[in-house]
Amino acid sequence: MILGIDVGTSVTKAALIDRDGRVIAHASRSSQLLRYPDGRVEQDLEEVISTVRAVAREVAVRAPGGVEAVAITAQGDGLWLRDERGRAVRPPISWLDARASDIVAEWNRGGATSVVQRAFELTGSGIFAGSHAGLIAYLARHEPESLERAAVAGHCADAVVQRLTGVITVDPADASMPFLDVVTRTYNEEAIALCGISEWRHLLAPPTPPGVLFALNAEGADLLGLPIGTPVSGGPFDVQACGIGCGSLNEGEGTVVLGTTLSCQSYTRDATVIPGSEPAGMWQTTPEEGLYLRVMPSMVGTTSVDWMRGLFGFAMEDLGSLIEGSPVGANGVRALSFLSPSGERAPFVAPAARGQFTGLELGSTQADIIRAMCEAVAYSARHIFDTIGLSGELSATGGGMKSRAWAQLFSDVLGRPIHLPRQELVGARGAALVAWDSLGDPIDRAAWRADRDVITPNRENTRAYDAGFARYRDDLGTAREKWRG
Repeated sequence: MILGIDVGTSVTKAALIDRDGRVIAHASRSSQLLRYPDGRVEQDLEEVISTVRAVAREVAVRAPGGVEAVAITAQGDGLWLRDERGRAVRPPISWLDARASDIVAEWNRGGATSVVQRAFELTGSGIFAGSHAGLIAYLARHEPESLERAAVAGHCADAVVQRLTGVITVDPADASMPFLDVVTRTYNEEAIALCGISEWRHLLAPPTPPGVLFALNAEGADLLGLPIGTPVSGGPFDVQACGIGCGSLNEGEGTVVLGTTLSCQSYTRDATVIPGSEPAGMWQTTPEEGLYLRVMPSMVGTTSVDWMRGLFGFAMEDLGSLIEGSPVGANGVRALSFLSPSGERAPFVAPAARGQFTGLELGSTQADIIRAMCEAVAYSARHIFDTIGLSGELSATGGGMKSRAWAQLFSDVLGRPIHLPRQELVGARGAALVAWDSLGDPIDRAAWRADRDVITPNRENTRAYDAGFARYRDDLGTAREKWRG
């Protein structure tokens, strides 16, 4: 069996996964996001490591034949500065952090000659406030001593891998944002220079080649309760791992991950950046040479529902009945779901983006408001797929998809069937598949793909949503003009 560990933004999960893709045992632990009034969002590396220890030890003892390998996946972006021993030199900065918003706004000025546009045309990756580019530039201006103390400017997954194995590395899927040339799997030095951080270039670890495994050292073995030398794989980053885990594996296929963020992605063999296209999202390498993933992880998602739960006091299990308590179009209530203090990053970058409701009247109900917000998140997904393209099968996963009413709404808005995996913990499942490939013992992918349910769109609803999406784009266009000011 493989021990898959998925270190999310607020929850760390572990699962024992057999060769049929079944989750035999699993555990989870919450970790704390430290939010500050000025938009800073940080974490405690030692607390994150403690959650990894707890979930791994809880499930590893239930592996009847032992653990064949450990497969790590984790949240992406942010900035996890560490020393040579893998200890944090300052609290890790979350991808949700907004401190670099002003810098990114500066870089966005100038249109076709802006730093963001030029960097995007070099790498295919947009720059947003919570990515390496803005955060390193911010610390260089305001906290250079942290960069001076660091040995590596990394991500969550490689922070865990370093603690378990002692190796400083980075999975190329993580490194793809925002400086990697995904075709050559090397950093684009011009893009780094454009952001004014060449002085700190040495903090970017070389990407791990495909198929490379590491090994638990004494500290890692003690943390997980496994033998020294147990193989460890360190990626890919969570949105890609989720796609793999729910059966999206081939060119043209796509995945919606409806979690804390809404991430939409599709596979392609053409990583060409179209000149003049909007600088948003990213290209990622994949474990297969020549196959690339076009990813747009937005800042909207289940956090929109969490915000409404705080306002209205309903439980997550009540979401479906509330959605169904309002008709398609939410009785004329419309929403923009951009609630993150750092704005939006896909399918466009707007640090000043903020949410709104329109069409409210005295007769508007709680269900109308909730449905309008859920429709807005689905419209964001449609906007993304209109941008990146999708020619094949669509899979979906994430906490939001546990609401069948919301999943049906997504299918109706997108106008296509959605395949939902029956197994839980698809991020850990995807990381496990990659680990088995790296061990030289690949699994039966067709069997994994077969274990799914399918939601089909209601064509009448889809026709109504076609008109609703046009109104959404009009509302968004008007709002973006205001945000630019």
